[in-house]
Amino acid sequence: MSDPVTAANEDRAGEDAEIPHSPVSSHNEWDPLEEVLVGRLDGATTPSRHPVVSCNVPPWAARVQRLAAGLRYPRAMIGPAQEELEQFVTLLQSLGISVTRPDPVDHRRRFSTPDWSSRGFCNTCPRDSMLVIGDEIIETPMAWPSRYFETHSYRALLKDYFRRGARWTAAPKPQLTDELYDPGYRPPGPGEPVRYILTEFEPVFDAADFVRAGRDLFVTRSNVTNRLGIEWVRRHLGPGYRVHEIESRCRTPMHIDTTFMLLAPGKVLVNPEYIDVDRLPDILRTWDILVAPPPDPIRDPLLRVTSLCGKWLSMNVLMIDEKRVIAERHHTAMLRALEKWGFDPVPCDLLHYAPFGGSFHCATLDIRRRGGLESYVE
Repeated sequence: MSDPVTAANEDRAGEDAEIPHSPVSSHNEWDPLEEVLVGRLDGATTPSRHPVVSCNVPPWAARVQRLAAGLRYPRAMIGPAQEELEQFVTLLQSLGISVTRPDPVDHRRRFSTPDWSSRGFCNTCPRDSMLVIGDEIIETPMAWPSRYFETHSYRALLKDYFRRGARWTAAPKPQLTDELYDPGYRPPGPGEPVRYILTEFEPVFDAADFVRAGRDLFVTRSNVTNRLGIEWVRRHLGPGYRVHEIESRCRTPMHIDTTFMLLAPGKVLVNPEYIDVDRLPDILRTWDILVAPPPDPIRDPLLRVTSLCGKWLSMNVLMIDEKRVIAERHHTAMLRALEKWGFDPVPCDLLHYAPFGGSFHCATLDIRRRGGLESYVE
């Protein structure tokens, strides 16, 4: 047994040991991208029935979802999406970006808590379940029961990042009992005010309702992110950060990245259907407000019926740096607009990913961007 003096010296040595340099470092949406996490389609399962799922997708998709809940996505849908996803990964790697992937998971396996049971969904959208702030990865408390254990498919990566010096945090795991959901909720009709299915029973949020500009974060309250969730992030980050709420006019709001997208210092892309530019936070008054062009129509009838994200996925782009941006090849109006605004668009196909939850921004999570923490707003 060591004597007290030796033990004290060992404790001090442990305290003085240098913490490894974190492999995780991302402060905004546009610094040069060096490492990115890309989702998987393996084992993808239509989410289990729940009001919080059906209220968040277009009506035609909700009807399909209810019929297919808990079943594997058909090969006719997975095949084209998988091919496009692999081409996207190849493109990222050709640009010198390191790509990591989660473990494949059988999402049809049923799981339960003391209050409910569900099957899973998929791990196609790491942007939803994890929020990267500097050298910290925060696991989010998502409101869909089918996504309760989604981050487990990323645990090997999370443990590796932690061992190498990253900070790893998990927001309070929600109960997701009936008290969280408004039993009388119905989506508002045209001209009716926005309302939400979530109560303030406990904090819940998806990371995809946040975008980052250094010391300033922008968030939309939605049907997966409540006020308590936003307040949890605000308190957790502390006085070194500011969290600004972006008011959305979307009747079924879910995720900010088809509503309000930061592209570069002083440049933000907004959805004219969901955003009133006169009601943006005052700190953006010196920024260029770029209004997204109408999306090109989707001609594939299957995609029109099964997309979980609506028509504005044209905005769901991924910045490689302040100039280069990966955008959907099909959305030619967006490609032309980006070029007109001084960006260098890199066309890529990911149209068939929409039934699994998104496009380029949704399908990825920035792990490392080259650059430090700054303030970009007044």
